[in-house]
Amino acid sequence: MNADLILRDAKVITVDGNFRIAEAVAVRGATIAAVGAEGDVMGLAGPDTRIIECEGRAVMPGMTDGHAHMDREGLKEALPSLSGCHSVDDIVERIAALAAQAEPGAWIVTMPVGEPPIYEGVPESLAEKCFPDRWDLDRAAPDNPVYIRSIWGPWRHRPPLVSIANSSALALAGITRDTPAPAASIEIEKDPKSGEPTGRLIESNLLPIIEHALMGVAPRFTLDQRITGLKRSMGVYNSFATTGVFEGHGVAAEVLDAYKAVRQADAQTVRAHLVFSPSWQAAGAAAVDALLETWGGWLAGSGMGDEWLRVSCLFAEVDETPESALRAQSLPHTGWAGFYPDSGIPREQTLEMMVAAARCGIRVAGVKPHLLDLYEEVDRQVPLAGRRWVLGHINILNEHDIERTKRLGLVMTTHTNRYIFKEGEAAAGRLGETGADTIVPLAALSRAGVPFALASDNVPVSLFHPLWQTVARKGRDGGTVVSPNQRLSREQALRAATMGGATLTFEEGVKGSIEVGKLADFAVLSDDPLTCPEDAIKEIVAETTVVGGRVVYEHNSG
Repeated sequence: MNADLILRDAKVITVDGNFRIAEAVAVRGATIAAVGAEGDVMGLAGPDTRIIECEGRAVMPGMTDGHAHMDREGLKEALPSLSGCHSVDDIVERIAALAAQAEPGAWIVTMPVGEPPIYEGVPESLAEKCFPDRWDLDRAAPDNPVYIRSIWGPWRHRPPLVSIANSSALALAGITRDTPAPAASIEIEKDPKSGEPTGRLIESNLLPIIEHALMGVAPRFTLDQRITGLKRSMGVYNSFATTGVFEGHGVAAEVLDAYKAVRQADAQTVRAHLVFSPSWQAAGAAAVDALLETWGGWLAGSGMGDEWLRVSCLFAEVDETPESALRAQSLPHTGWAGFYPDSGIPREQTLEMMVAAARCGIRVAGVKPHLLDLYEEVDRQVPLAGRRWVLGHINILNEHDIERTKRLGLVMTTHTNRYIFKEGEAAAGRLGETGADTIVPLAALSRAGVPFALASDNVPVSLFHPLWQTVARKGRDGGTVVSPNQRLSREQALRAATMGGATLTFEEGVKGSIEVGKLADFAVLSDDPLTCPEDAIKEIVAETTVVGGRVVYEHNSG
């Protein structure tokens, strides 16, 4: 049989067991039919075969983002942007234009003040060096409630978060001069002369509370917005050679509903393995054992779904702070998060839940090394070896921690955008020369045989940033190398981004490398990650991306 698709004149980085380099790859249906020398592969060409001329470009397996928050990317265009506003008057003008198109009384809700994706340097970037207030927004839209949302804190990883409401929005929310702040981390800013709220609502949390509590009356993301945003998100991830995601922080029902709609419309272009984010508040007083036995029917083992959309695993997090209950006030809506704010519970309840999950055959995925202690306690009751429980957002791990992860059979995911690039230099200064090698110790994990996948956490989307970070280990200032002994080779980094992601979901036999019989998920790249200058790795994009044998993205397609 002839091939449906052939890529020729390529440098095919197979990431197979021998890290073989080939010249061409052929696809038949959804799988790879041949990989090898161009002369051999071209023998499968027929009159209807599509030929992609790679012109010597590198081709690599599609990457799997181990902690993606993919749904969040498309939502950044669901609301009007304030990008390009350099003064309060610019913001007033932008919102006045929105008000001119709105019905009187209709809400106007916008993206935050500042420039995406990080929203750094505000309000200093405005001419007035301050955010607009309620009266500025009243000028813009006297007949409409206006709410400028705060950022999602992890975009910048630095508080404060500031949102702004005009007088009409404050009135609808019931916020007056006498309204108490719902938490110590929240400030309802007051005018020093009149004592009236200025409309600026300030919080020192990274995960917003105000939009769920004080401003819970403002419109939330709708299912249609989430569906549209998810389709847009997939295109963005495809443009950086990402063909699969593992949502390690878990997803709430409203995100799962969007995925199901996209899958049913046959519009999915990124394979998604979703972890379930439980709302323990909604579960009420139900016994954990009984609850997980009922969930086990669809979460246990490989879960439910197919190679495009699968739900398995249970998210776990220890959270004993009062803020989670405040965020849960707007359930089932989750805002930017996409996961339930009350999925974190006190330590003893978390342990009880984990043990019950292990007994039911449900995998657990959590973030941050403090869960290692709990995983060990579970292991003493129900052995975890072979189950591939997941530990994400790895930051500081010493030799003992690495030995424990190996013994427990864990799979790890990284967050190098934060723990190497943004915070690595500060951590190195804090830990000193003797402790520096514990910062995201990927070389040590590799030597120990602990599998790990790279992850973006959506800050930014491209996995080529983590690829570069694991190889270069450079911090934000561009000069300091963070824990140089923990550098990965380019080959190791590529294997983590591809086969590491496949291992995360027990799919190393069907994806993660370019081999005959595996799913045809791969991308033609703008540059060669094996030979380009080191700092150029982070600038690589996809020229063409193929998922399941279908071209889902072309850079020059318009």
